[in-house]
Amino acid sequence: MNTIDQPSFVGAGGLLGLSQRVPPSNLQAEQALLGALLANNKAYERVSEFLAPEHFADPVHGRIFRAIQRRIEAGQLADVVTLRPEFEHSGLLDEVGGPAYLAQLLSAMVGIINAGEYGRLVHDCWLRRQLVDVGEEVVNRAFGAEAELSAKEQLEAAEQRLFDLAKDGGTDGGFVTFERALTDAVLLAEKAFSTPGGVSGLGTGLRDLDAKTGGLHGSDLLILAGRPAMGKTALATKIAFGAAQALVREAQEKGEGVQPRGTVAIFSLEMSADQLATRLLSEAARISGDRIRRGDISQRDFDRFVEVSRELSTLPLVIDDTPAITISALRTRCRRLKRTRGLELVVVDYLQLMRPAAGTRPESRVLEISMITQGLKAIAKELSVPVIALSQLSRQVESREDKRPQLSDLRESGSIEQDADMVMFVYRDEYYLAQRAPKELGYDNPGKFEEAMTKWQADMEMAHNKAELIISKQRHGPTGTIKLFFESEFTRFGDLDEVHSGHERP
Repeated sequence: MNTIDQPSFVGAGGLLGLSQRVPPSNLQAEQALLGALLANNKAYERVSEFLAPEHFADPVHGRIFRAIQRRIEAGQLADVVTLRPEFEHSGLLDEVGGPAYLAQLLSAMVGIINAGEYGRLVHDCWLRRQLVDVGEEVVNRAFGAEAELSAKEQLEAAEQRLFDLAKDGGTDGGFVTFERALTDAVLLAEKAFSTPGGVSGLGTGLRDLDAKTGGLHGSDLLILAGRPAMGKTALATKIAFGAAQALVREAQEKGEGVQPRGTVAIFSLEMSADQLATRLLSEAARISGDRIRRGDISQRDFDRFVEVSRELSTLPLVIDDTPAITISALRTRCRRLKRTRGLELVVVDYLQLMRPAAGTRPESRVLEISMITQGLKAIAKELSVPVIALSQLSRQVESREDKRPQLSDLRESGSIEQDADMVMFVYRDEYYLAQRAPKELGYDNPGKFEEAMTKWQADMEMAHNKAELIISKQRHGPTGTIKLFFESEFTRFGDLDEVHSGHERP
């Protein structure tokens, strides 16, 4: 049986400079593939999933493939007879010998059964040409074609191009048998059944949240949003801390000396690593972070502080406090961490402080945020880890009587809401009540003021040390509100004891 030649990579003169080499192509494979498609349209099923007209090195072949594709997908016959009038009218084939070229393609066919292999050769050559383009772009930038990009930004831009090429140009994927899908579903259910509390994913340290969601699941993008001072960072660090503890417990259950299967990565764009560590220490040691910063602690408090720091140092938790990190740099660091130490959870604080990939220039802020959320979702799917991204809310919340957030309050909400598997809002009524304390001025008589003050005090008592986690979207489960315990002194969240209202559940 005849074989199709491998693509050519160098010019007639041998290994010459990059600019003198012939771009990778395999015109014989292109002709054989088109001949197979014209002879039997069923061969199209073997290449339709990954091959496109722009993948052909010869633009005439690309136009012919597009015409074949258009007719087959419309349920029509695509052969030499049906395509000939179209090409005669357009004059497309004149430069290669006229409509008779279609008959020549039929004679170039080696075998219909090999159509899939021909298609992969054509696609492989296209990928190689794209790599050549990326290489030339990298070289030109390094020589100063885009002087505004630093060397580090050029590295990030090159990696982003390669990632996009791998993501959009890959031929992997396709169907998973229903039997395999069912097996995976049963294994997931078995894990939930055998785990206390029915948690099949990674624990968060908040039992009510785990009960509502089943824990954190790989490939999910979770958005945690709220207005400033609501406690977004505190809640995110609580979840990261709880997840790290869950990984340690899981390792300990497997036997002494077993290491956790992965780490929890926090990308803190707003706070430095030491500030975040101080917050975690304050929460765990129950010592006010403000007092820690000012040194206003006793020897006993300091000893407790040091003791807790030793306990926390064993947790599989890492912090990256690079400001304004790009999505491509974040992806690189997550990949490296996954490869070297394992990765089980990513927390990003917060979304609006990130930048899109270096070298890209989004036309608007909405498009920029869309690129970032799509990038975070891609990281979650590629590495099969849950990604929690914090997000700010627009000021329109403040103009409503009921200030509980809604999905429409998300800044640039369209892309965030669309890409997220879960959207959660943290809300504390106590914060807003404190701002609405009655002032005697404006009341006609002292009695009305006393009445307003009594009601306000009752409302404050009801809201004291309480927070709400509002799940407004959950792709794989129910929505609803979870009551949480919150200590502002230690910026500490916990499960709320509904029986003894206002107390943390033991």
